[in-house]
Amino acid sequence: MTDQLNTLEAVAACLAAAFESGNAETMRAALAMVAGSSGLPALAAAANLPRAELAEAMLAGEMSLDTTLAIMKVIDLHLP
Repeated sequence: MTDQLNTLEAVAACLAAAFESGNAETMRAALAMVAGSSGLPALAAAANLPRAELAEAMLAGEMSLDTTLAIMKVIDLHLP
């Protein structure tokens, strides 16, 4: 699946679906997939976050609120 996450749009769709699932394990799996994908640099640049730090946080499943909100803004996710 990570080979399919090679654009910002693909990464955004993956993360949006995971966020919208409301399932923590689904979210952790999506974060890990994105962290290892070729689309991660595009997400990091769009969110104005250091790529290595973003990947580390995503793999650990421990992102700060600021990081989470930056990603949500990039993927244009608005939760009700």
